[in-house]
Amino acid sequence: MTKTFYAVFDTNVLVSALMTRRADSPTVALLDYVVDGRIVLLFNEEILSEYDDVLHRTKFGFSDDRIQAVIDLVKTGIHLDAAASSEYFPDPDDRVFYEVALAKDGSFMVTGNLKHFPTNPIVVTPAKMIQIMTEGQ
Repeated sequence: MTKTFYAVFDTNVLVSALMTRRADSPTVALLDYVVDGRIVLLFNEEILSEYDDVLHRTKFGFSDDRIQAVIDLVKTGIHLDAAASSEYFPDPDDRVFYEVALAKDGSFMVTGNLKHFPTNPIVVTPAKMIQIMTEGQ
């Protein structure tokens, strides 16, 4: 039986997955794992709003249909209220991602920018998340 993992994806994970031309990219693999149910995404309205805002930036050039497909995929996950954290965040907008991950025991916060988050074993890079999933089988 395949183990299910729970995670919050930082916006940069989605941007990277949509921008890369490499089908074997860790961020693309993570989205594939969401599609096949191996990863269940955790989110709240603030996270959805951030995804929508960032993915619509003209510099990325993502189509509305592609953005909506990603948002709809995220919404197949679990809506959670953020758990309070007293940790310091260089960018306060990142706090919600971490706090939603804290709201579910055993979940992960996946980001391409580890330095933006507290040092905590739940905060992992996309490549590390894949390694954890591979070892967890």
